[in-house]
Amino acid sequence: MRRAERRQLSRRGFLKRAAGAGGLLAAPYAITSTALGADGRPPASERIVMGGIGLGGRGTGDLGWMLGEKEVQFVAVCDVRGQRRKALKGIVDRRYRTQDCKTYRDLREILAARGDIDAMLIATGDRWHAMASILAMKAGKDVYCEKPGTMTVAEGRALVETARRYGRVFQSGTQRLSEANFVFPTELARNGTLGKLHTVKAHMWGAVQDVTKNNWLPARPEPPKDELDWDLWLGPVPWRPYNPGYLGGCGAWGVYWDLAAGVAGWGSHTFIQCHRAAGAEYTSPVEYVYPGNSSGAGMVTRFANGVKMTLDFGGWRGSCGVRFEGSEGWASVADGYSRPDFSSPALQGEFKKVISEYTARTQRPMNHARDFLSCVKTRRPTVSNPEAMHRAMTTCHIVNLCLLLKRDLKWDPKKEEFVNDAEANRLRSRAMRQPWRV
Repeated sequence: MRRAERRQLSRRGFLKRAAGAGGLLAAPYAITSTALGADGRPPASERIVMGGIGLGGRGTGDLGWMLGEKEVQFVAVCDVRGQRRKALKGIVDRRYRTQDCKTYRDLREILAARGDIDAMLIATGDRWHAMASILAMKAGKDVYCEKPGTMTVAEGRALVETARRYGRVFQSGTQRLSEANFVFPTELARNGTLGKLHTVKAHMWGAVQDVTKNNWLPARPEPPKDELDWDLWLGPVPWRPYNPGYLGGCGAWGVYWDLAAGVAGWGSHTFIQCHRAAGAEYTSPVEYVYPGNSSGAGMVTRFANGVKMTLDFGGWRGSCGVRFEGSEGWASVADGYSRPDFSSPALQGEFKKVISEYTARTQRPMNHARDFLSCVKTRRPTVSNPEAMHRAMTTCHIVNLCLLLKRDLKWDPKKEEFVNDAEANRLRSRAMRQPWRV
């Protein structure tokens, strides 16, 4: 039996016995109405106890998302930056009107000390996503981790195998898989409404114009460790001297090869949509054509089923756009669209029907956090499960290597190796600094 289940059963039994014992336990043990769920929340025995690692920027938004769920009880936060630890604690404590949220600097401390935590919310920089997720799952925690989920093909396979071995639920933060505006055109591509699908297009991130960029900023004196633990901030990636210019979020560190996942900064948003629309959720393209530039603009990849995926910087009115083209028409959507664009306006009338059929068939909510929390309880795979995440991220990593090596590449998705290319195969992993290993 899972540790969390044993804990929940034990606590549930205690509450029931305490409620039935009346005056016998009334004096030494006060059972509050909150513990029994009288405030509209599930009783304590039914809540999902959560902690967080690296919840700045996007992660702060994720934290607010989770705190809005009545069954979640957030109890601890971890961050290498002192001011952020203080700020995150304040957010959690204000939500519960307590001073109970504990703070940690080192993720190893929170994982070792908090056996009461069922699930971890992880929103560190790219370089930490896979490592933190693997460590958390080995510690018996389910994981919701922001995208991009991995830095290399090897990290992805290690994450998949860890989730399987330890029986953990994992959700990648590719939330558009749970947004009706994106689900709708994907369903039309999959159910044949667009005819025979021949092309899927993925929006790229303009900030990354050269995935091979890897220069160092000038060295500056490191701040005190309690203010910023620079060694832990770097984590598994090669050491480089401290400079505050790296700390401005993904727009700052995300343009350096050592610190980020290259095209995955945006590809992790859009590739998984294209994989799903192409009926290739658990595989990757087999051919990658070098576009003659270092950004990936205009790059063409091909799945084994014949569907072509192209990478584009423009063509949408918002970010993270995708476009699916078939013999009978096309569909296109991006963030900020009130409804997707279509070759035939008549397709819009199918919106409610298609989404209703999707939710009935899959039993998935149009809410990414809710899908994760539901799967924590039921133990079913999430909509953005480890294997689906890994395959889409593999595509991102191969695109990166195609741009790095400046040549076409062929990939065997079953063996997860390049065809007749020893140099590319060596680059499926990156060296990690001690003591970090996957």
